[in-house]
Amino acid sequence: MGDKTEAIAPVAAPHRTSRSIDYKPNLEPSDSFEVFRKEEGAVDFRTVEWIHASVIFMKGKSGSASSVSHATKPFALFATGVLSIPSALYTLGAFPGSVNIVGWCFLNTYCAIVQGNFRNRHPGCHSIGDMAEVVGGKWLREVVGVLFLLTWSIASASGVFGSSVALNALSDHAICTNYFMLVSMIAIFILASVRKFQKIAWLTWVGFLSIFIAVFIVVIGVTVRDRPAAAPQTGDFDLGYRVIGNPDFVAGITAVATIFSAGAGTSAFIPVISEMRKPKDYNKAVYLAMGIVSASYLTFSLVVYRWCGQWVASPSLGSAGGTIKKVSYGVGMIGLLVSACIWVHTAAKYLFVRILRGSKHFQANSVVHWATWLGCTFTLSAIAFLLAIAIPIFNYLVALCGSLTFAPLALGLPAYLFIYDHPEWRKNGTWWMSLVYWLNWLLIPLAAFLTIGGTYGVIQGVINAYKNGEIGGAFSCADNSGSS
Repeated sequence: MGDKTEAIAPVAAPHRTSRSIDYKPNLEPSDSFEVFRKEEGAVDFRTVEWIHASVIFMKGKSGSASSVSHATKPFALFATGVLSIPSALYTLGAFPGSVNIVGWCFLNTYCAIVQGNFRNRHPGCHSIGDMAEVVGGKWLREVVGVLFLLTWSIASASGVFGSSVALNALSDHAICTNYFMLVSMIAIFILASVRKFQKIAWLTWVGFLSIFIAVFIVVIGVTVRDRPAAAPQTGDFDLGYRVIGNPDFVAGITAVATIFSAGAGTSAFIPVISEMRKPKDYNKAVYLAMGIVSASYLTFSLVVYRWCGQWVASPSLGSAGGTIKKVSYGVGMIGLLVSACIWVHTAAKYLFVRILRGSKHFQANSVVHWATWLGCTFTLSAIAFLLAIAIPIFNYLVALCGSLTFAPLALGLPAYLFIYDHPEWRKNGTWWMSLVYWLNWLLIPLAAFLTIGGTYGVIQGVINAYKNGEIGGAFSCADNSGSS
């Protein structure tokens, strides 16, 4: 993946500063600096409207579709968070959990806007890796590129895992779970191989609605039961609803990382800008997506936790009993697959651009073009499958994403992008501008803490789970849906 003749031209766009993170250029960036260009005879990738971009963001935000233990990613965002956050609320308690949801959603939205504004000032950037090259050179691009691929490989693995949970629930664990994961991988590969984000946007509408309706069914289902489905069905029982929890460090940091990762997939937003008709409309798409997702996270998760307490199922779609679980998984199955499809597509598009950018095959319907594209989607789908069967605990996959990869990509690096683009805010701006400048510096150690502490917590949690017999070994055929 050597440098191509048409390399990134980060300084070609005029450097501009703004007194607001909502800054938008007055004019469209020059087409000559865009990654995908509108040229005669070339495939036109820039066909995504901002409303479609918003749905892609909601359906593809990082995380996983469920969680597997009481200790524990807008669409990519929505499917992940809304199914994993209720278990995290039990660990932290309703109030600290709610503060975490609101706080992390705000920070993730802010960092998404910072990334978009930076990209539109440097329109030659296709990914977070390209943006890293602008501020840190080629070595930082490669480091961030590896993190980006690792992030979305883990996220895709969580999608494969979540889809296998659904198939197990619907079939009462009819066959080995590994076969269900293989079936999920094949379906995800086919969906992810759709070449343009515009085409995937139509899938995301269906996917988002399916998972939203599925979760809504569960929310209604848990409120009409006398007691949680997983609780003892006779005699007295402790609901376990806690306003403030008392977790140890490992459980607490894992839960925090899970909530953070539910909205931290913003590094995947950047490639979508390169395929938008009007890149300056990116901020509108982000605000709409993050607003809907944040409100849904808070309301749905609190309702499920209030009615289920410590008996919230993992994944939470099973919290209303066997019948509702099958109905909700049946309705939400397409949503789980589309989420993973977006994650695989995003990572594959990064590889594709790195390999072919600047060549004659980049926007041509040639054999090399298609072979490269399908090779990227298949390779990443296969890696997701291998990760899913090797780490059979979903919530730890989500938390691992949040700590090891999302923290530096979605929190630390965006803060430095802002600092790089706004040096005058430190001395020449108002007191408010100076405050914002230094607060961005504080995000960098926060990202470092979440990376180190969160990764330690996840690793220790996995060790404890194996030691306590909470999960089986890798490559196990055991039911992961609690249906048998």
